[in-house]
Amino acid sequence: MSDAPRREELDRTSALPLWAQLRDRLSARLDAGEFVAEFPAEMDLAAQYAVSRNTVREAMRRLRADGVVVAERGRRPRLATSLEIEQPLGAMYSLFASVEAAGLEQHSVVRAADLRVDAEAATRLGRDAAASLFYLERVRLAGDRPLALDRVWMPGDVGGALVGADFTHTALYVELYQRTGLRLTAGREWVRAVVPSPQDRALLELDPDQAALAIDRLARVHEDVVEWRRTLIRGDRLSLVAEFSARTGYQFDAAAMSVLDPSSASDTDGEVASDVG
Repeated sequence: MSDAPRREELDRTSALPLWAQLRDRLSARLDAGEFVAEFPAEMDLAAQYAVSRNTVREAMRRLRADGVVVAERGRRPRLATSLEIEQPLGAMYSLFASVEAAGLEQHSVVRAADLRVDAEAATRLGRDAAASLFYLERVRLAGDRPLALDRVWMPGDVGGALVGADFTHTALYVELYQRTGLRLTAGREWVRAVVPSPQDRALLELDPDQAALAIDRLARVHEDVVEWRRTLIRGDRLSLVAEFSARTGYQFDAAAMSVLDPSSASDTDGEVASDVG
């Protein structure tokens, strides 16, 4: 004999709206490990809690806004994938180190590592359009799953020393220092949400409904621009973290990032860039 459907009463005398009570009940059940295999349908939740479907929809909207569940038109809601890696902002950091600190093995599939001409990248680096540049393209994996697609350009007189390096399991900036003695001293990044191209989506093994973050970086060694980088990161595997305090203030300049144009290679003032090397 099957069990009777679960029923729970909400407090209709409370000043807390029914949708908020339902959101809190569902959050508690999620924290207790329920709904792992399947999230209840909207109609089932309405029956379980004796509320209207509009109340269920509002509770679900809030859970989606909190990043707890994913719901799409015509599909049953599902639990959002847990973020595996956190990345600090406002200081030098390494994606290589962050991946391994999360207990995941980091390695890369190197798609290109050579000298070539690229007029757009050369312009961003402040070089002549016909200048020789070092180009590195990698699919970065955390564990056995793609995390990021990394495309890096450096002036040939800097990056040329990196030709022949094995980038399958090493950080770019570590290799740069070991071969040239150079360390980045400053830079700027622009972070935005993007819809990846079909080719990039395939390389990252993204589903049609999965988001991606694009990070453009211009990095310097003192006054010399030495790197232009475009990184595409799976939005379901990485979170960017900013910290603030009364003493130091906010360490992530979102206002500046929203108005600056990453195509301006000369605009590199400001805080030291984060390091995705």
